[in-house]
Amino acid sequence: MKEFDLIGRYFQDGGYQRKDVVVGIGDDCAVTTVPSNQQLAVTTDTLVGGVHFLKDAPARSVAYKAVAVNLSDLAAMGAEPAWISLSLSMSEVNEAWMADFAEGMYDLTRYYSVQLIGGDTVKGPLSLTITAQGFIPARNELKRSTAKPGDWIFVTGSLGDAAAGLDILKNELKVADGVRDYLVNRHWYPTPRVATGTALRRLASACIDVSDGFISDLSHILKGSGCGANIQVDRLPLSSQLTDAVSLQQAYHYALGGGDDYELIFTINEEQKGNLDTALASTGVKVTCVGQVTGHSNKLDLKCHNKPFEFDGYGYEHQF
Repeated sequence: MKEFDLIGRYFQDGGYQRKDVVVGIGDDCAVTTVPSNQQLAVTTDTLVGGVHFLKDAPARSVAYKAVAVNLSDLAAMGAEPAWISLSLSMSEVNEAWMADFAEGMYDLTRYYSVQLIGGDTVKGPLSLTITAQGFIPARNELKRSTAKPGDWIFVTGSLGDAAAGLDILKNELKVADGVRDYLVNRHWYPTPRVATGTALRRLASACIDVSDGFISDLSHILKGSGCGANIQVDRLPLSSQLTDAVSLQQAYHYALGGGDDYELIFTINEEQKGNLDTALASTGVKVTCVGQVTGHSNKLDLKCHNKPFEFDGYGYEHQF
């Protein structure tokens, strides 16, 4: 199949159509309109087959996750997503795979009112790169580098499910069928916390999403802010499916070091802490306080039931 036939069949007319897209797919560039008094947030992520997803992963989940991880980056900045572009590399065109891929992508873009506005397709090893763009009201962006000693540390949802799901897919963890489906789907279909991210504007002091693991990503906040933290490991939010699948100790290790959860870690000061429930009431997302920021630069203390907790993992790190 020729490139323009592929684009026309699977990408040109599908998905959500936004009024702020002046020129979409089919021209040399996309042309869009940015609302007044809004800043443009831009993020790019590349997923490579066999590195960021298993090569036999369903096409629907590959596309869904590729969009989700970019929307999660926007959520961590407090941005409302608007547009994405896609660069797709594959060795050959499998039309059934492409149909599932396109539908997986549109599952999320329709839900979040995001439009695919351009990109590229090439022949090569399986990989995909998505650039996502969104809006933030002027000077309302959330950053990693603005936490302060005394701030409380919160996390959305539950941790560790996606990493356990990956181990199941790699045949490194055996669990009952019902639990298996839940954990595998948490790996394949993460939920970007877009509504939570926008609700945290003017409320959170710092924010990041959990892509490489709770400890690894929290460390980015601490390093950027020149702070340390005390974490109560027994307060980490764990799903019942994870604790049914593994021991509590192993669940803690999944929660601390496992990646791909795409939950949000955020810090909030004492004064704003009382406003949190009201601000997040409409999102339906559970948040859990798991610790506090300290003034001890880059010092991370882990305790479980007020006793020191040993953890020798640091999450995922990109290798070159």
